[in-house]
Amino acid sequence: MTIFSATTISKSYNDIPLLIGVSFGMESGEHVGIIGSNGVGKTTLMRIIAGSEEPDDGTVAFNKEATFEYLSQVPALNDDDFVLDAVMKARPKTFHLLHRHAELCAIMENDGVEHSHAEVQAELHEVSRAIDDDGGWLLENEAKAMLQKLGVTRFTERITNLSGGLKKRVALAKTLMSDVDLLILDEPTNHLDADSVQWLQDRLTASPRAILLITHDRYFLDAVTTRIVELDRGKLISFPGNYENYVERKSMITANEEATADHQKNRLRTELAWLKAGARAQRKKQKSRVDWVKNLQEDQARLREATELKQIKIEVGNQFAGSQLIDAENITQKIGNQTLFHNFTYKATKGDRIGIIGPNGSGKSTLLNTLVGEIEPHAGTVKIGATARIGYFRQESSDITPTLSVMAAVREVAEYIDTGIGRDRFLTAKDMLQRFNFAPNQYGALVSKLSGGERRRLGLLRVLMNNPNILILDEPTNDFDIQTLGALEDYLQFFHGALIIVSHDRAFLDRTVEFIYSFEPNEEGLVHIKQYPGNYSDYLEKKEIRNDNAREEALREAAKPSEQAPKPANEATRKNKYQLTKERESLEKRIHALEQRKAELEAILSSGESDYKLLKERSDELAELLTTLDDITLQWLEMA
Repeated sequence: MTIFSATTISKSYNDIPLLIGVSFGMESGEHVGIIGSNGVGKTTLMRIIAGSEEPDDGTVAFNKEATFEYLSQVPALNDDDFVLDAVMKARPKTFHLLHRHAELCAIMENDGVEHSHAEVQAELHEVSRAIDDDGGWLLENEAKAMLQKLGVTRFTERITNLSGGLKKRVALAKTLMSDVDLLILDEPTNHLDADSVQWLQDRLTASPRAILLITHDRYFLDAVTTRIVELDRGKLISFPGNYENYVERKSMITANEEATADHQKNRLRTELAWLKAGARAQRKKQKSRVDWVKNLQEDQARLREATELKQIKIEVGNQFAGSQLIDAENITQKIGNQTLFHNFTYKATKGDRIGIIGPNGSGKSTLLNTLVGEIEPHAGTVKIGATARIGYFRQESSDITPTLSVMAAVREVAEYIDTGIGRDRFLTAKDMLQRFNFAPNQYGALVSKLSGGERRRLGLLRVLMNNPNILILDEPTNDFDIQTLGALEDYLQFFHGALIIVSHDRAFLDRTVEFIYSFEPNEEGLVHIKQYPGNYSDYLEKKEIRNDNAREEALREAAKPSEQAPKPANEATRKNKYQLTKERESLEKRIHALEQRKAELEAILSSGESDYKLLKERSDELAELLTTLDDITLQWLEMA
């Protein structure tokens, strides 16, 4: 069925057209990604579709039978709610039934069953039946599992006490829990670590629901979407297929445009080669600095300007670097009684290209703040060299004076970058603005008039204009569009200082770093920062091989006969196969028994039983049983 139809939508801000007669609709099961430059109107279009903003002209008509849930970049949650309650409210009917069930149970416990009123017992019976009809007994367990997958474990914390990133994750969990026909998601991967992004990607890819999303994560976009719509100069162009198909079609269109520069076609071909290879194929060999994501959708004016840009055949970040930049020796950092990382040693040198990964809250930003000298380590030493010039782009960019123009904001840092190499040794403020996709008509615009993504891009540009020889980027891809990521990756291709990046963006790490530093606990529970050569895909391949080897070793240990002489190789193989077969058969028996008990518990919960204590006990038992059943089934699948 048709979910919605948006017809001839127009929207302007300060008399500047943003959307011009845009028409757009979605069908059941479609997964659509909206792409376009920062400030082009992607979020505005999404807000209009979700009803959070009114268009100047045009209409949005939803199917009366269709329901949707909207995840905004700054989600609105009730500050007084507990985290778990906020997520469970995604299914309000079931949540209120469970809440009433708990109230009635409390009344029964206080009064005693023999003294409780008949009407209380009758209502408890009806509420229990309604919960059963709604399939609601496992709602709390589902909500907890959802939150844990997204890195949230503080179930009883109030929303008001959470950081902005945690609030976004709670809101995402609530959105995913909702029983709706359409999910509208604005940058759902922001504030997630790489494992959570992968989990979310797999979940949405398999979802039968319609999905409308905005994301800068190219791997995510490619895996989840079945259609790409590109917003450019107020118009919407639809491309069937995923992101790879979009790039292929876009490259064909670009090849036929007279104004297209040769290097633009090469950029699209490079991006397409990356996507066709896929992350797993890229793990087969180490990538260094030869493949870079590129600008995909410059308009005709920008394409003509691009042919006039100075080619960066220069070395930025190569100046003023002495023998010592940052020298951290055996540093340990704690917050209260929690050790974030232990005995970490790092000596920064020119040419370092390091990606730092780890779960949310593991201490990645704290590590960066320690390396630049803003936080003293709990143990160990950090020395910063006299010639070190640190450029630090933080998750929360420092404020830029809102009354400055875009050009003045850049020139406030420097008029130009002196690379000291070649005839075109100077990169001016104008050169850098052009390179990072600021159109000439924006140079005089006030900072206060820029979108959030544009201000963040300007903040990055100010860091780069300082010509650092140590460049530290903390989640640089948040709020950046694909075009800005292409420009940044272009710049980093020729950056010869020490580069340290904290990011969850797998494609960005694949194309910018040559070492991964991963926060990992050892057997004693102390977190060490382990080093892996290669990019993020190389790291994933090593991790998968390590996990496979560990599983195989565990199975071999389980199958090993105790206190017996070693068997010949072929006899040992037969023995192992026999043991594995017996273990698999044992698991199958356990699964069968659990399935039988599951059916019994479900029958009790749906029988209309009014004994609230019995119902609670059986509900808790069913929740534990389902978790056990999932674990054992996974073991069986691995053996099979």
